[in-house]
Amino acid sequence: MTAGRVAERREAKVASIVDAAWKLAAEHGIAGISLYALARAVGMRQPSLYEYFDSKHALYDAMFADGNRQLFERIEAVSFPRDPRAAVKKYMRTFLDFALEDPARCELLFERHVPGFTPSPESYALAEEILGRAGTLLHEAGVTSQGDIDCVVAMVGGLMAAQLSNDPGGNRWSRHLNRLVDLYLDDVITRSNGR
Repeated sequence: MTAGRVAERREAKVASIVDAAWKLAAEHGIAGISLYALARAVGMRQPSLYEYFDSKHALYDAMFADGNRQLFERIEAVSFPRDPRAAVKKYMRTFLDFALEDPARCELLFERHVPGFTPSPESYALAEEILGRAGTLLHEAGVTSQGDIDCVVAMVGGLMAAQLSNDPGGNRWSRHLNRLVDLYLDDVITRSNGR
């Protein structure tokens, strides 16, 4: 078997393990993933998992990278309007909808509930690119300071947390996204004009 074929098979096995881990996370939460249960789900013994992931944090890192790839692909599939304000709203809606559709994935990608886990620089690079694209759209809409961009991130994160905590599966908080984006952009423009 060629080295390329071996690498392909390994990559496919890693992908199947990560997919099974997401299914367990949906059922038991991120912290509830058991390596024993994961090994059973993919048809192997637990020690064999260490051939693919040397620790539970390595598994979380692969899941973090996979989740951000999913988000990146979702964003790439969206056609954004030319109007900067409308583009910001569509980007934030895409992001928020993605976050809310899978609470376990949301927890791993956007919260830090797993003690001791920090994504590797390689896994975090895609998350930074996603945030960078949001920053570009915000800049085009008139939000240029890092502090103002941080406020938008906090606002969307707050909607996400309120929705998941208080109305999972509903839209009590998430439905206010466009209104809050308008209020925020109006405030930024007013402040930049010195009013």
